[in-house]
Amino acid sequence: MPLQHYNCRRQSLSTAIAEHPIDPDEETFVSAVLVASRALVAVAARSLAAAPADVTLAQYRILVVLASRGPQFPSALAAELRSAPSSITRLCDRLVAKGLLTRASAPGNRRQVVLAISAAGRRVVDAVTRVRRDEIASLVAAVPPARRRGVVGALNDLAAAAGEVPDRSWTPWTAAGAVGWDA
Repeated sequence: MPLQHYNCRRQSLSTAIAEHPIDPDEETFVSAVLVASRALVAVAARSLAAAPADVTLAQYRILVVLASRGPQFPSALAAELRSAPSSITRLCDRLVAKGLLTRASAPGNRRQVVLAISAAGRRVVDAVTRVRRDEIASLVAAVPPARRRGVVGALNDLAAAAGEVPDRSWTPWTAAGAVGWDA
Protein backbone atom coordinates (compact mmCIF):
# COMPACT_ATOMS: atom_id res chain seq x y z
CA MET A 1 0.00 0.00 0.00
CA PRO A 2 1.55 3.37 -0.92
CA LEU A 3 2.55 5.42 2.10
CA GLN A 4 0.44 8.37 0.95
CA HIS A 5 -2.66 6.11 0.78
CA TYR A 6 -1.82 4.64 4.18
CA ASN A 7 -1.45 8.08 5.76
CA CYS A 8 -4.74 9.22 4.23
CA ARG A 9 -6.54 6.11 5.56
CA ARG A 10 -4.81 6.55 8.93
CA GLN A 11 -5.98 10.15 9.17
CA SER A 12 -9.52 9.10 8.24
CA LEU A 13 -9.45 6.37 10.87
CA SER A 14 -8.05 8.80 13.44
CA THR A 15 -10.79 11.29 12.62
CA ALA A 16 -13.45 8.58 12.87
CA ILE A 17 -12.10 7.42 16.24
CA ALA A 18 -11.99 11.02 17.53
CA GLU A 19 -15.58 11.60 16.43
CA HIS A 20 -16.81 8.27 17.85
CA PRO A 21 -14.54 7.38 20.76
CA ILE A 22 -14.44 3.71 21.65
CA ASP A 23 -13.74 2.72 25.22
CA PRO A 24 -10.64 0.55 25.74
CA ASP A 25 -12.66 -2.63 26.28
CA GLU A 26 -14.61 -2.05 23.08
CA GLU A 27 -11.40 -1.24 21.17
CA THR A 28 -9.85 -4.50 22.40
CA PHE A 29 -12.97 -6.36 21.29
CA VAL A 30 -12.99 -4.66 17.86
CA SER A 31 -9.30 -5.51 17.39
CA ALA A 32 -9.89 -9.15 18.36
CA VAL A 33 -12.83 -9.45 15.96
CA LEU A 34 -10.79 -7.82 13.19
CA VAL A 35 -7.94 -10.31 13.60
CA ALA A 36 -10.38 -13.23 13.79
CA SER A 37 -12.19 -11.97 10.69
CA ARG A 38 -8.93 -12.08 8.72
CA ALA A 39 -8.49 -15.71 9.73
CA LEU A 40 -12.09 -16.51 8.81
CA VAL A 41 -11.81 -14.75 5.45
CA ALA A 42 -8.84 -17.00 4.69
CA VAL A 43 -10.93 -20.05 5.64
CA ALA A 44 -13.76 -18.76 3.44
CA ALA A 45 -11.45 -18.27 0.46
CA ARG A 46 -9.97 -21.75 0.81
CA SER A 47 -13.40 -23.36 1.19
CA LEU A 48 -14.72 -21.55 -1.87
CA ALA A 49 -11.87 -23.01 -3.90
CA ALA A 50 -13.39 -26.42 -3.12
CA ALA A 51 -16.71 -25.48 -4.77
CA PRO A 52 -17.80 -27.97 -7.42
CA ALA A 53 -18.52 -25.04 -9.77
CA ASP A 54 -16.42 -22.03 -10.70
CA VAL A 55 -18.07 -19.54 -8.33
CA THR A 56 -16.75 -16.17 -7.16
CA LEU A 57 -17.13 -14.96 -3.58
CA ALA A 58 -19.83 -12.47 -4.67
CA GLN A 59 -21.74 -15.22 -6.51
CA TYR A 60 -21.41 -17.53 -3.52
CA ARG A 61 -22.85 -14.85 -1.23
CA ILE A 62 -25.92 -14.65 -3.50
CA LEU A 63 -26.32 -18.42 -3.28
CA VAL A 64 -26.08 -18.29 0.52
CA VAL A 65 -28.70 -15.53 0.80
CA LEU A 66 -31.12 -17.45 -1.43
CA ALA A 67 -30.40 -20.72 0.39
CA SER A 68 -31.01 -19.14 3.79
CA ARG A 69 -33.85 -16.72 3.02
CA GLY A 70 -35.62 -18.27 0.06
CA PRO A 71 -36.59 -16.82 -3.33
CA GLN A 72 -36.06 -13.08 -3.73
CA PHE A 73 -36.80 -10.24 -6.08
CA PRO A 74 -33.54 -8.94 -7.59
CA SER A 75 -34.11 -5.54 -5.92
CA ALA A 76 -34.50 -7.17 -2.49
CA LEU A 77 -31.38 -9.26 -3.09
CA ALA A 78 -29.44 -6.12 -4.08
CA ALA A 79 -30.62 -4.35 -0.92
CA GLU A 80 -29.72 -7.36 1.25
CA LEU A 81 -26.23 -7.49 -0.24
CA ARG A 82 -25.84 -3.70 -0.29
CA SER A 83 -25.01 -3.82 -3.97
CA ALA A 84 -26.19 -2.07 -7.11
CA PRO A 85 -29.12 -3.85 -8.79
CA SER A 86 -27.20 -3.90 -12.10
CA SER A 87 -24.32 -5.76 -10.41
CA ILE A 88 -26.73 -8.29 -8.92
CA THR A 89 -28.34 -8.79 -12.32
CA ARG A 90 -24.97 -9.53 -13.96
CA LEU A 91 -23.92 -11.90 -11.17
CA CYS A 92 -27.27 -13.70 -11.29
CA ASP A 93 -27.11 -13.99 -15.09
CA ARG A 94 -23.85 -15.92 -14.66
CA LEU A 95 -25.35 -18.12 -11.93
CA VAL A 96 -28.41 -18.88 -14.08
CA ALA A 97 -26.09 -19.82 -16.97
CA LYS A 98 -24.24 -22.21 -14.62
CA GLY A 99 -27.53 -23.78 -13.53
CA LEU A 100 -27.10 -22.61 -9.93
CA LEU A 101 -30.05 -20.19 -9.89
CA THR A 102 -33.44 -20.10 -11.53
CA ARG A 103 -35.32 -17.04 -12.69
CA ALA A 104 -39.13 -17.11 -12.89
CA SER A 105 -42.07 -14.75 -13.06
CA ALA A 106 -43.51 -13.75 -9.71
CA PRO A 107 -46.87 -15.26 -8.80
CA GLY A 108 -49.55 -12.76 -9.73
CA ASN A 109 -47.23 -10.44 -11.68
CA ARG A 110 -45.44 -11.87 -14.70
CA ARG A 111 -43.41 -8.68 -15.15
CA GLN A 112 -41.61 -9.20 -11.84
CA VAL A 113 -38.74 -11.68 -11.66
CA VAL A 114 -38.05 -14.00 -8.75
CA LEU A 115 -34.64 -15.56 -8.20
CA ALA A 116 -34.32 -18.92 -6.45
CA ILE A 117 -31.43 -21.24 -5.75
CA SER A 118 -31.50 -24.43 -7.81
CA ALA A 119 -30.72 -27.91 -6.49
CA ALA A 120 -27.25 -27.62 -8.08
CA GLY A 121 -26.76 -24.25 -6.36
CA ARG A 122 -27.75 -25.78 -3.04
CA ARG A 123 -25.17 -28.54 -3.59
CA VAL A 124 -22.49 -25.86 -4.08
CA VAL A 125 -23.49 -24.14 -0.81
CA ASP A 126 -23.53 -27.49 1.01
CA ALA A 127 -20.11 -28.53 -0.37
CA VAL A 128 -18.46 -25.22 0.53
CA THR A 129 -20.09 -25.27 3.97
CA ARG A 130 -18.78 -28.79 4.65
CA VAL A 131 -15.20 -27.78 3.81
CA ARG A 132 -15.54 -24.57 5.83
CA ARG A 133 -17.05 -26.40 8.80
CA ASP A 134 -14.20 -28.93 8.83
CA GLU A 135 -11.53 -26.23 8.80
CA ILE A 136 -13.31 -24.18 11.46
CA ALA A 137 -13.65 -27.32 13.60
CA SER A 138 -9.86 -27.64 13.51
CA LEU A 139 -9.49 -24.03 14.65
CA VAL A 140 -12.06 -24.46 17.41
CA ALA A 141 -10.24 -27.55 18.67
CA ALA A 142 -7.26 -25.29 19.41
CA VAL A 143 -9.36 -23.05 21.71
CA PRO A 144 -9.33 -24.25 25.33
CA PRO A 145 -12.76 -25.69 26.20
CA ALA A 146 -13.14 -23.39 29.22
CA ARG A 147 -12.95 -20.31 26.94
CA ARG A 148 -15.45 -21.44 24.30
CA ARG A 149 -18.72 -20.52 26.05
CA GLY A 150 -18.08 -16.77 26.01
CA VAL A 151 -16.89 -16.92 22.43
CA VAL A 152 -20.09 -18.66 21.32
CA GLY A 153 -22.28 -15.95 22.82
CA ALA A 154 -20.21 -13.12 21.35
CA LEU A 155 -20.14 -14.71 17.88
CA ASN A 156 -23.90 -15.30 17.95
CA ASP A 157 -24.43 -11.66 18.93
CA LEU A 158 -22.17 -10.48 16.08
CA ALA A 159 -23.98 -12.69 13.57
CA ALA A 160 -27.36 -11.41 14.74
CA ALA A 161 -26.15 -7.80 14.50
CA ALA A 162 -25.08 -8.51 10.91
CA GLY A 163 -28.51 -9.98 10.08
CA GLU A 164 -27.26 -13.50 9.51
CA VAL A 165 -29.73 -16.37 9.77
CA PRO A 166 -28.50 -19.31 11.90
CA ASP A 167 -27.92 -22.45 9.80
CA ARG A 168 -30.49 -24.39 11.82
CA SER A 169 -33.15 -21.86 10.72
CA TRP A 170 -32.52 -22.33 7.00
CA THR A 171 -35.36 -23.83 5.02
CA PRO A 172 -34.25 -26.14 2.22
CA TRP A 173 -35.12 -23.57 -0.46
CA THR A 174 -34.63 -24.73 -4.02
CA ALA A 175 -36.36 -23.81 -7.23
CA ALA A 176 -38.19 -27.14 -7.14
CA GLY A 177 -39.18 -26.92 -3.50
CA ALA A 178 -39.71 -23.24 -2.81
CA VAL A 179 -42.73 -23.62 -0.60
CA GLY A 180 -44.00 -20.86 1.59
CA TRP A 181 -42.78 -17.97 -0.57
CA ASP A 182 -45.06 -14.98 -0.48
CA ALA A 183 -44.93 -12.36 -3.22
